[in-house]
Amino acid sequence: MSFCKDCFKGVTHDGTPEGKTETIGGIRCYVATPTVDYPKDKVVLYLTDAFGLELVNNKLLVDDFARNGFKTIAPDLFNGDPVPTDVFAPGVNFDFVKWLANGHDQATTRGILDAVIAALKSEGITSLGATGYCFGGRYTFDLAFDRVISVAVVSHPSLLKVPEDLEKYVSTATAPLLINSCTVDEMFPPPAQTKADEVFKGFAPGYKREYYDGCSHGFAVRGDLSDPKVKAGKEGSFQATVEWLLKYL
Repeated sequence: MSFCKDCFKGVTHDGTPEGKTETIGGIRCYVATPTVDYPKDKVVLYLTDAFGLELVNNKLLVDDFARNGFKTIAPDLFNGDPVPTDVFAPGVNFDFVKWLANGHDQATTRGILDAVIAALKSEGITSLGATGYCFGGRYTFDLAFDRVISVAVVSHPSLLKVPEDLEKYVSTATAPLLINSCTVDEMFPPPAQTKADEVFKGFAPGYKREYYDGCSHGFAVRGDLSDPKVKAGKEGSFQATVEWLLKYL
């Protein structure tokens, strides 16, 4: 598995998280609950980028989903060891290969998710949606492959094999899929975006791809909001995700 340089770039956004930290299935999670009435049998899993719960941007987005009526849970996919936000600073190098090998492989990460999901199901949750960003996009696909989730959204996903994962999705998954894509993205570049449109043409459960001009990989969660195009992309991808979840979850 590999990442690109934009996987380790970003801007910390302003705001104070309003959710709370809970332990679910033995896993630390950030949880935001709507203040209005909401379906108690449904949960949105927010699958973070490699910066995890330590990046305030992720918590702020979880809060935003709760404001739109979804109980939203972001599991700590990294057991307290996410990529540090220090790498946002110019000139800081990060050894991704070493970090990935240190307990962040696919089997370990999926085990964390499975523990959380099993606990949620034991509490009466019957319908799960997932929205995955960068690193989390890989696991959104994996949950869809196993039909664990009933709706899927990925924003600038990383770690996907194209076209293999796209074709596997069509042949095995039943979750309607929304992809939030952008102009500059080494992990899911324009040729991959075009291929997705080809592969998913006629996908019965539902498929849509949004495209945000002038945006780069990471825009939906840690883009520079002083750039009007990035701000529009971040807000647009969030709104598209909310509408997709409202339609299918």
